[in-house]
Amino acid sequence: MPPELLIGASGLDKGFGGRSILAGVDIAVHRGEIVTLIGPNGAGKTTLLRILLGLIKPEHGVVDRKPGLRLGYMPQRVEIDPLLPLPVRRFLELGKPAGRAALLAALEEVKAAHVIDQPVQAISGGELRRVLLARALLRAPELLVLDEPVQGVDVIGQGDLFRLIVAIREKRGCGVLMVSHDLHLVMAATDTVLCLNKHVCCTGRPETVSRHPEYIALFGARDADALALYTHHHDHVHDAEGRVVHLHEGHDHAHDHAHGDHRHG
Repeated sequence: MPPELLIGASGLDKGFGGRSILAGVDIAVHRGEIVTLIGPNGAGKTTLLRILLGLIKPEHGVVDRKPGLRLGYMPQRVEIDPLLPLPVRRFLELGKPAGRAALLAALEEVKAAHVIDQPVQAISGGELRRVLLARALLRAPELLVLDEPVQGVDVIGQGDLFRLIVAIREKRGCGVLMVSHDLHLVMAATDTVLCLNKHVCCTGRPETVSRHPEYIALFGARDADALALYTHHHDHVHDAEGRVVHLHEGHDHAHDHAHGDHRHG
């Protein structure tokens, strides 16, 4: 049987102030699938995300959501008053009360149980991203929506977070929709990439998108060459059903080393 569609859209158009933001955009995320939306600043990624979340309406096009779809959303940033002490446990309960056992279970799943009683203002950037992910998981989501999930995290921490996202997908069987500005960051942690620049420039497997003429026109031949080398060091393949199959642990160091070199090269 084909995988269950969690959320999809076809023919989306949206504009603001007489300026086109999205034109004829199609997207679909199925259960167990990780889809990553990439594109330059101003490409319409945030607008598309807001339409899919039901926060704004398109001018044309159709959004199809599974009835009763449970969403877990991880925002790109949060504003927290630095003068107002707010323990992580209280932050996690904002908008949805939960018992300490449930909070601990969510934090343990993202490997951040040690911060439960610490002030949010005192934890590191990487710990905050994990806390935000735990908050999304408290909703028992069928679809995780992650907006720039490694924002403000160093290269080593980025790799750890993406491996965690893949592990959550494999454990829970949920779908994942990620937004990123950089294909390098999500190369090893996505099944399908959709490259957006107001319209869908190209879509497919990450290595296929990285060689597409429209991707090269947006991000440059040097970037595409770097991704080709990255793919050479790739530490996993996908089976016939799109699931991640790791080759062997010995590739992890080369993978992370190449990842870091390409981002800062």
